[in-house]
Parts: sequence; structure tokens; C-alpha cells
Amino acid sequence: MIAAISMKDGQPHNIYSAYLMPHGSLKKYELMSSNFYKFDLNFAEFIYNLESEMDRSRTYDQKDKRERAILISADTKPYFELEEAVEELKELAESNDVIVLDTVIQKLRQLNPKYLLGEGKLKEIIINAVDKGATLLIFAQNLTPSQANAISQASELKAIDRTQLILDIFARRAYSRDGKVQVELAQLKYTLSRLVGKGTAMSRLMGGIGGRGPGEMKLEIDRRRIKDKISHLERELIVLSEARKQRKRKRVENRIPIVSIVGYTNAGKSTLLNSLTNSSTFVESKMFATLDTASRRLRFPKERDLIITDTVGFIRDLPKDLLSAFKATLEELEDADLLIHLVDISNPRFEQQISSVENILKELNLIHKPRLLVFNKIDKLEKGNGSEFILTRYDAIAISAINQDTFKPLFDAIESQIWDSNKHSEINLTTGV
Repeated sequence: MIAAISMKDGQPHNIYSAYLMPHGSLKKYELMSSNFYKFDLNFAEFIYNLESEMDRSRTYDQKDKRERAILISADTKPYFELEEAVEELKELAESNDVIVLDTVIQKLRQLNPKYLLGEGKLKEIIINAVDKGATLLIFAQNLTPSQANAISQASELKAIDRTQLILDIFARRAYSRDGKVQVELAQLKYTLSRLVGKGTAMSRLMGGIGGRGPGEMKLEIDRRRIKDKISHLERELIVLSEARKQRKRKRVENRIPIVSIVGYTNAGKSTLLNSLTNSSTFVESKMFATLDTASRRLRFPKERDLIITDTVGFIRDLPKDLLSAFKATLEELEDADLLIHLVDISNPRFEQQISSVENILKELNLIHKPRLLVFNKIDKLEKGNGSEFILTRYDAIAISAINQDTFKPLFDAIESQIWDSNKHSEINLTTGV
């Protein structure tokens, strides 16, 4: 609620006030005016009743303590790209148990260096956030530290970007020591690049004797502590990498081929691994449901085995800090004799996802590694929609990861690539590690 007082002959004359109306009302706001000396309002009671009415008008459960967000995609790119960005952001938010209240798309002529978007549009978003009870603003585009700070101050809400959201998802989904170290390392590098002089408390990272230098400012101490923690985690990653190398040597000694499943997040990689090996790796229809690499043994005829691994899912514009941190794990892809590039063919953005995965493989210097393009979830396609032409165009194998009856072309292709055999035999599925 805001109020203004007019003056007459140097004395208060009239008082004007305005307040937001509950969500769903015919009017966005209500105006009141009165003579200053006759104005009588129990402010505390009025606000209590107004907020109660706003709470009743909202569609979500008031007892639900999850974050409630408005998603924003604002950039100079074409409108359809902004739509795609906000749709993917919605999937990421829901994967992190965030309630999405609304989405905002704005094509900009130029980026606002302070708020990313225009002040007028930001004020409109703030009113919408208050109206709907949002606790969080999530931007599809990366925010600079100053932009995030300015938006938070203007809105009195948390303002985060896509990278922070992905980092938070990774932090919640990492279970192995490898995963936890890599996620923490990525978070610290991201924090270090955005650390400003706000007195951020870092006492849990390092403290006590040896934690302070003479004449250092709080910001300098925070930076030094983060750098010390980063160095510690990088040394730990080296130790964990040595353990992986030992496992690799054993596989080399046993001459067991390795096939790695790669692909965009939520393409069905873990489901395929489970179906191929009759195992029970955690599966959930969410982006980045699993982060930790899983390896299983798959037996072919003639007593021939191979190791099949499931890696962390890829995503477009993967944050540099995450890619850097997970390079240690993704190095295992260098040992693979064959990559299965799994694609969710039912996703309308599958072509962009193929391109994103290939770009990441290029960054990892794996683009020349032998690979099979496999279209998953063909059971979700409508018959007669031209899917057979898409398969021909991409020279891809079509399967449904939940239906083993569709696997024979995949088995034949793997057998041909690994053992250069043209014989097609029935595959025996066994569970192994």
C-alpha cells in the first residue's frame, strides 16, 4: 500500500492511497481519497484482511512451503528462442520442486545493464509477483552480480538465474563422493566470480587460527577462504580420478569393451541402462534425476561381455563451472569404445538437443569417437507423422527404452561396431557391475 498527501496553504489537505487487489479481481488496484483530517483507517487490521483475502484467492496450497517462482526470459534473441528457453527453465524449476506461478517473455531491443530488462517491465513483474505470492524470480538468461543484486533490492525477492538453478539441482541430486565434490567445486567457483563486498559469511568453509591475515578486509578473507576450499577440492578430485584410473586399468587388462550412453538430460539414459541390464538404477522423469555415473555388465553371445555406462545428462549452454567440474567424470567417456547418443524423439526440441550434445562432445574432444544415434520414446510418436523420414534423415536407430522388444536393431549395431560381426543373435540380458 502507498499513500500521498496533498498540501494547501502549507497545511495537509487530502490523502490519497492505493493498494493491490487480490488475484482474480476485475481491477489490479484500488484508489482511495479522503480529507486528511477525516481519514480514519486501522492500518494493521486493513492489511491483515487484505493479505488474508489475497491468500484465499491464490491457487496453491498455503501450507506448501516450497519456493514459488515467476520465470522470466528476456533477451534480444528471436521470440521463439525465448519461448524455448522459458519452457526448458520451467522443466528445470519443476525438477527442483519449485512451484511455477507464471512465465514472462520479453524480446528486448537492447539489454538493460542494471536490470537486464526495462524498469517498467520489472515493476510490472514485481506487482505480478506480489499479487500471486511469488517468493522467487528465475531468469533464463545469466545475470551479472550487479543485476541480481539490483533486481533483488527493487523487488525484495530472491533473483537467480538459470546457472544457479542448475547448480541447486545438482547439489540436491549428488549422492556419491565424486558427485558431491564436483558440485561443491562448481558452486564455489560460481560464488567466487560473484562475490561482492556484502560481508558474505564463509565461516563454515574455514575459520579459527590461520583463517585471518593481518589487515585483510572481510571480502578479501572470504575470497581467500573460497580459493583455499577450491584448492582442497581440486586435490580431492585428483585422488578420486586416480581411483577411476585403477578401475580403468582392470577393465583394460580384462579386455572388456566399454559403451557409454550420452544424451540430453531426461532423454531416458538410466531407463535404457536398466532395461538393457535388468538393473535398478534410480529413474525419474525429471531433468538431471541422476548425476552419478553407473556401470553395468551386458553379456552378448559367444561369452562376450561389455561394460555399459550411464553418464550425467547434458544441457544446452551448460554452465562453464559445471562442465569444468564434471570433466573428471566425463573423462571416462574417453575410454569408451562406442558412444550411444540417446535422443528423446518425442521432445519438440529434439533437433536443438542433438546439436547441444554434439557441441559438448566437441568441447570434450570426443566428437570423433564412434557413436550410434538412437531415438528413444518412439512409443510416444503418433503413427504416420513422418517419423520414418526423420530416422532416415538422421540415420538413427529407433527404440523404446521401456520395451525390450525394440532393442534388436540396437544390439545388432553395437555388435557390429564392437566386434565387427554381421551375425545377428539373440541377446542374453544379465545384471552385473
